[in-house]
Amino acid sequence: MNSQMIQGARAMMRVLEEEGVDLLFGYPGGAVIPIFDALYDSPIRNILPRHEQGAAHAADGYARSTGRVGVCMATSGPGALNLVTGLATAYMDSVPVVAITGQVRRALIGKDSFQEADTTGVTIPITKHNYLVTNPAELADICREAFYLARTGRPGPVLIDVPTDVSGGEVPWTERNIEGLDGYEVPVPVDDEIIRRAAEMIDNAQRPVLMVGGGVIAANACDDLFTLATRCNICVVHTLMGKGAFPETHELSMGMPGMHGMAYASKALHEADLMIVIGARFDDRITSDLARFAPHAKVIHVDVDAAELDKVRPADLGICADAASVLAKLAPACKPRQKGTWEEQLFEWRRTHPLSYPTPDEAIAPQYVVEQLYDLTGGSAIVSTEVGQNQMWAAQYYKMDRPRRFLSSGGLGTMGYGLPAAIGAQIGNPDDLVVDIAGDGSIQMNQQEFTTATINKLPVKVVLLNNSYLGMVRQWQELFYSNRLSGVDLTGNPDFVKIVEAHGGVGFQCADADRVRETLERGLEVTDRPVLMDFVVSKEENVFPFIPAGQSLEEIMMEDPEK
Repeated sequence: MNSQMIQGARAMMRVLEEEGVDLLFGYPGGAVIPIFDALYDSPIRNILPRHEQGAAHAADGYARSTGRVGVCMATSGPGALNLVTGLATAYMDSVPVVAITGQVRRALIGKDSFQEADTTGVTIPITKHNYLVTNPAELADICREAFYLARTGRPGPVLIDVPTDVSGGEVPWTERNIEGLDGYEVPVPVDDEIIRRAAEMIDNAQRPVLMVGGGVIAANACDDLFTLATRCNICVVHTLMGKGAFPETHELSMGMPGMHGMAYASKALHEADLMIVIGARFDDRITSDLARFAPHAKVIHVDVDAAELDKVRPADLGICADAASVLAKLAPACKPRQKGTWEEQLFEWRRTHPLSYPTPDEAIAPQYVVEQLYDLTGGSAIVSTEVGQNQMWAAQYYKMDRPRRFLSSGGLGTMGYGLPAAIGAQIGNPDDLVVDIAGDGSIQMNQQEFTTATINKLPVKVVLLNNSYLGMVRQWQELFYSNRLSGVDLTGNPDFVKIVEAHGGVGFQCADADRVRETLERGLEVTDRPVLMDFVVSKEENVFPFIPAGQSLEEIMMEDPEK
């Protein structure tokens, strides 16, 4: 069968169009000029970031908030390597991203050529799969495979490294014909016997708790989760990645457990006799001292990735399957269950151990800013975060009732994630309010992306909790290193209002608690450019509750011992 020959870059654009891609985040350079030339004639829109890391995080934020595959592109060498942090972020949080990178001509690979780097070698540990395209005849199908791999099973980033002579040369065009890939298995729906066993364990439990993670959101299984929880009156705790999988304003929501989670959520897990864990991976910020984590509980663990089962906490019943396929069968298989003494105990813990914080005499409490933002927006915003104290206060005080509305670097903890992720989310959800809750350390990592937002008329809002410290590190140094503060003082920060204005946005500063709500209202009114609201908050406020690393619920710190 004779195939039509077309330029490699044009074949790539045709595949992207097949996959429904309507925009990508790409930064040009010599090794991707043929691809950008093909993009010129394509209906696909390119969003030009100001740094390749911004491109990767924007593609990530787009993917998390829309459920579609995000696409980013960079040139060879330094361009490709600048994607690494963003790809690792997406990999740790199971986000579907396809990264396209340029590479030097095939004849120059391995010769220390100009702007050459072993991109596939570098990214093996931080991608679900990667390709170096050395056979032009495989280009079209490799691009198709990349999207298939990124979005199926456990989602994740996939990288395609394309030599310039492949993208600029002739390749055969083949029609789409991908039903599956050799050596790649997507888990099949679970059989009825396993569902029966799981339902029996749930029916027999006296103190059941659901613990849900990002896998429930990735599988679009939130409605089935709601049915199971409400049919059986099982309280729900969520991981950072699972925020919004179950409505946090619902009576059965117990919030986020773990290091900086709600004390009552951690208590629920500690006293449970059955944990039904769905799409979560028992990360160390939840379990801390594993030997003392949920000591009385049997475990049903559902995960699409077989590698997660028994990896950290052995499961009494491990189910390797998509969360949606399990939940759709499990809810009707369980007997209806009424609330009882266990649920009343959980609700009592929630009443007696609420989130709280001191009200400073002069400075603004950062938690208060997040509370006011939540109140003003009715919990309707898409919220991205930077990393550190700001991230935890956002998770604690901005409740989510819908999935795909909370975007945060959980597994990798990447400073600088929030602003470009917010840009990706705003482009993918143009009619929604998008807010980045930021710290003054993190925001400086990728502040150049304010220009990206300005050029594209994106009304992204940045709520900056400015305490002039790298706050989370300072908190640990204060509590565990005799307050020997080293490398955390950000005194001398730039004027953030002038910075955002220099990038074409709007800035406000607020140092008065009585003006917090007014400042937020002014910022939310702007609809055609980015806005930064700089709140000068209490400098030494700490995040509580706090279960120190390697300890357990018994060592939980509810408030600052020095205050």
